[in-house]
Amino acid sequence: MSEFFTFLIAGIVTGAIYAVTATGLVVTYNTTGVFNFAHGAVGMILAFLFWQLWQGWGLPALVALALVLLVAAPLLGWAVERLMMRNIHGASTGTALVVTIGLLLFLYGLANTLWSQTTSRTLPNFFPNDQVTIGQVTVSAEQLITVGVAVVIALVLRLFFTRTRPGVAMRAVVDDPHLASLNGASAARLSGYAWMIGTMLAAIAGILLAPQTEMNILELTLLVVYGYAAAVLGRLRSLPLTVLGALLLGVANSMAIGYAPASAVSYVTAALPMALLLLALILLPQQRLRIGRLVRVRPPRVATLGQTWLGGAGVVAITAVLSALLGGTNLVTLGEVLAIAILGLSLVPLAGFGGQISLCQYSFLGLGAFAMAKVDGGGSVLGVLAAVGLCAACGAVLALPALRLQGLYLALATLAFAVLMDDLFFTSNAVMGQGGTLTIGRPDVFGYRFGSERIFLVALAVVFALCAVGVGALRRSALGRRLVGMNDSPAAVATSGLSLTVTKLVVFTLSAGLAGLAGALYGGLEGSVGADQFQFMLSLALFLSVTMAGISTLGGPLAAGVFLAVVPVIASHISALPYLLYLGSGAGAISLARRPNGLSQAWGDLGDLWRRRSKPGGAPPPPEPVARATAEVGSSA
Repeated sequence: MSEFFTFLIAGIVTGAIYAVTATGLVVTYNTTGVFNFAHGAVGMILAFLFWQLWQGWGLPALVALALVLLVAAPLLGWAVERLMMRNIHGASTGTALVVTIGLLLFLYGLANTLWSQTTSRTLPNFFPNDQVTIGQVTVSAEQLITVGVAVVIALVLRLFFTRTRPGVAMRAVVDDPHLASLNGASAARLSGYAWMIGTMLAAIAGILLAPQTEMNILELTLLVVYGYAAAVLGRLRSLPLTVLGALLLGVANSMAIGYAPASAVSYVTAALPMALLLLALILLPQQRLRIGRLVRVRPPRVATLGQTWLGGAGVVAITAVLSALLGGTNLVTLGEVLAIAILGLSLVPLAGFGGQISLCQYSFLGLGAFAMAKVDGGGSVLGVLAAVGLCAACGAVLALPALRLQGLYLALATLAFAVLMDDLFFTSNAVMGQGGTLTIGRPDVFGYRFGSERIFLVALAVVFALCAVGVGALRRSALGRRLVGMNDSPAAVATSGLSLTVTKLVVFTLSAGLAGLAGALYGGLEGSVGADQFQFMLSLALFLSVTMAGISTLGGPLAAGVFLAVVPVIASHISALPYLLYLGSGAGAISLARRPNGLSQAWGDLGDLWRRRSKPGGAPPPPEPVARATAEVGSSA
């Protein structure tokens, strides 16, 4: 029985840490309307700063703690709100998510640059030798402090947001900023306060968890994943339910460590938070359908059939020229550009046209490569078909929660799938083999296996061009117009007699199938692949890059492919910036606050300016886009 209570107390302590981070998520969301995907990364970077001040530079522990919690954390929260979040007030959910994802990637790259994981670091406990005996169970002072901190934070925040004028004003600014301003509330100031509080809570959670993770950057960043599950259980509104969900998750995790078979512990503990998150998402009441959304910028022009064919031919021609000029590893890099471009193209109908957020495309890339390797010896057209079919089927299954979810909750569901694939599928010896790699051949087309790198690159370019022409044709079709309508006003599509269920199911299936095709070709290009090539962080970088380049355009995925394939090569020659990809992705996310259509909007604006100036006397500026009012109608739970 004492063993049970030991695991129970350990679970409560771990749950208390999850409660602190989940509380920070809920506070930020309730007071700013933005779900901060970078919450865990913020806690991670501040935990490393605390280690640097205390262990690295020798400051007293309390001084270092005060500097982090009372100086660094508020300043970081203020800077994030002032430089990034203030610019996206009123923007779409997708834009807000992309900006916070960019912040996550930037902080992840910055931490790896400043504190290389090749050097071992530990954060000692404040009171390593102090213990308290309760019955037959010994509890450390650190455990008592952790639980006490979580309880105090929950009570103080509860009272602050329900009993004090500033707390009520923070909540009011989210519901109706104009009405709150008429009553003397400054939306900008209150939003800054909210980000300061959220950042301080992230710092507390990161510092409390750091001794348990041996200062592992990825584990500290993924702390927020546990916070996701607890926060969603509280429906991002209720602090008591959020704390309860965090405690349940912590206790379940501790019991799994104590009583699950040794061979299955890692799988069970990895699956618990994601399983709880998916369960919470499934049990959530159906979201209300949105009538319309405020359109602040002109959407990109729809390419004609001739333009898509001409663009595709240009890609093939340029690839043929470059493949003749390049050699060695540069040929592989060019092939990666095209394979990633095909993968990025899978996001265009799903997220660009339909507004359905997916953060798991690299998981489908790996799944396609796996199918290619396992079917008919790993070098057959049947493997390509199997890759497309398997990923399309998984996409259809993943679409099931999407049938009733949208926006933020859909992003969380796809992220949960990606993390599960990382922890359970790609790390399994049954999937990747004992050596952790899969050997994959190139498809045999009518007896020809593309032994020449140059010819295979041209074939990749042809496949990309055909896929781009197909996606362009989809946009001009009735299904494409329905996807755009679903993105703009789901309620209007539903009241027109069109099925949102069928539309979502079709677009998820098509997107996943196209990602599977990219996986089969990517595997054939590389020859062998490992689990590190399909990490969920790369899915975040892909979504961010395609969005920055223009997720509603056919050229955006190609630009994203160039960025994701070429930047790591550049970083390999700069020893001081090994994580340039994440740093560049995060820095680029700031630009989305001003240009939601990414680079496509910039090119469009330049084209309009050129056309106006080329006309005699100059043409009058185009009319301002019509703003469609945002409203909601209720739907059944």
